[in-house]
Amino acid sequence: MQPDRRSFLHHSALAGGLAFSQPLEALRALVGAGDPRGWRTDGYGPLAPVRDEVSGLRLLELPEGFRYSSFGWTGDPLDGGLFTPGAHDGMAAFAGPDGNILLIRNHEETNGPAFDAALSYDTAAGGGTTTIEFDPRRGVYVGGRASLAGTVRNCAGGPTPWGSWLTCEESLVEPGEGRAFKRKHGYIFEVPLRGTPTREPLVAMGRFTHEAVAVDPATGIVYETEDAGASGLYRFLPNTRGDLAKGGKLEMLAIDRQPKFDTRRGQKAGVEYPITWLPIDQPDRAHDIATDGKGVSAQGLAKGGATFARLEGAWHGGGKIFITATSGGDARVGQVWELDPAQSRLRLVFESPGHEVCSMPDNICVSPRGGLVLCEDGSGTSLVHGLTVDGRIFPFVRNNVVIGPDDRRRAGDFRGSEFAGATFSPDGRWLFVNVQDPGVTFAITGPWEKGLL
Repeated sequence: MQPDRRSFLHHSALAGGLAFSQPLEALRALVGAGDPRGWRTDGYGPLAPVRDEVSGLRLLELPEGFRYSSFGWTGDPLDGGLFTPGAHDGMAAFAGPDGNILLIRNHEETNGPAFDAALSYDTAAGGGTTTIEFDPRRGVYVGGRASLAGTVRNCAGGPTPWGSWLTCEESLVEPGEGRAFKRKHGYIFEVPLRGTPTREPLVAMGRFTHEAVAVDPATGIVYETEDAGASGLYRFLPNTRGDLAKGGKLEMLAIDRQPKFDTRRGQKAGVEYPITWLPIDQPDRAHDIATDGKGVSAQGLAKGGATFARLEGAWHGGGKIFITATSGGDARVGQVWELDPAQSRLRLVFESPGHEVCSMPDNICVSPRGGLVLCEDGSGTSLVHGLTVDGRIFPFVRNNVVIGPDDRRRAGDFRGSEFAGATFSPDGRWLFVNVQDPGVTFAITGPWEKGLL
C-alpha cells in the first residue's frame, strides 16, 4: 500500500525523533571566518568520566548531570542462541512495543560465515544488522535478535518514514573474492522493524561503496552518500513512494553550470550553489578494476557530477538533508553540507579547521531540539560533538573505553575507536550511540534543557 503524506510525516517523527523546537534553516555557517574561538560554545559544560550504570566502569566522559548505560556488546547473546556480531556502526531508533524503543544497528563486518544463516543474503559474508529493544523507563536493555545477515561492511544507512531501516554495504566485492563470497555486494537492503527481510538487494538504488541514506518524507526521494576519496552524492526517485523494491531512477548531484565541480577544497562556509541532477544509466554496472574501479561513480562524473571528499553521514531534518564529508575541507578533517531539496541548492554549513576542533565527522543525526550530532572518526581520542543552530560547536561525549584484563570483556584501550550510529529516541530524551571497537551501544540521557542537543 502506498503511504500518504500524513503517514510519511508521522513515521518520520517516530524514526528520527524530529520534533523541532528550533527551525534548522536557522543553522548559520559561522565557521570559516574570523577567530576560531568564536566558533565554540561551552555546550552543556566540561566533560568528566561518568560511571556506567550497568558495568560500573567509567567508559564515557559526559557533562555534569548526564548518565548512561551500556548494552549490546560484541558477543552478548541474542535470541535463538546467536551472539552479537562486532563492528557496531550506523543505527536508528523507532517506537517499540509497550513504550519501549527498538534500535536497528549495523555491523561493519566483512568475512563470514554469516552470523545467522537463516537470514543471510550470502552465507560467506559476516555483516548485517541486529534489532535490539531498550526500556526507557528503567534505562535497561530488554533483548535482541538478528534482523539481516550475510552482507558485507554494513557501514551506515538510514531510517525510512514508513518505519524500516535501509542498511548500506560499503563494498564492491564479487563472487569468489575474499573468502569466496557467493554473491555480488555493494547494495542497499531494507530491514523491516518487525518480520523478516526479503534479503534481496535494492539493485536500482545503485551498486557502489555506499555509506548512508536520508529519505525526504515529503517526496519519498532517497539521498545516498558514497565513501570514496572522490565521492558522488546521489538521489533515488522511486517509481512508487514507500516501495523501493519496485525500482526507480538513480541520479548524481552536479553544480548547475559548473560541471565536474570539486567541493573538497577551497570552499567558504555559507556560500550556496544551485544544483541539478544527472541520470545514472547503469546503476548495477559491474565495477571494472582495469579501468575505473567504480562503475556508478564513473558514469556520473563523466557527465559532470560534483566531487566530494569521502561522503559518509546523512540525515533528514526540517526539510533539509545534512551530509558529512569526512576528509573534506582545506585541513582535510571534515565538512558538513546542507542540501535543500525544495530550493535545489547546496550549502556548506561547517568546515573544521583542524583535529582540535572536530576530527573527521562521520555518522550524523539531527537533534530534536535543533542542531546536529557529529560522530568523530579521526585521530586521537574520539568524541561526539554538537553543532548548534547558530553554527557553534562543542564536545558532548568523549570516548573513555578502557577494559582491564579482569573484566569479562575483551581487554584493551579503545579510546581511539570511532563513535557511530548516533540517534535519538522518538521522544528525544535518550541519545543512543555506538563505539565500533570493541563493539558496544550506549544510551545517554540527562538535562537537555539548554536545547543544544
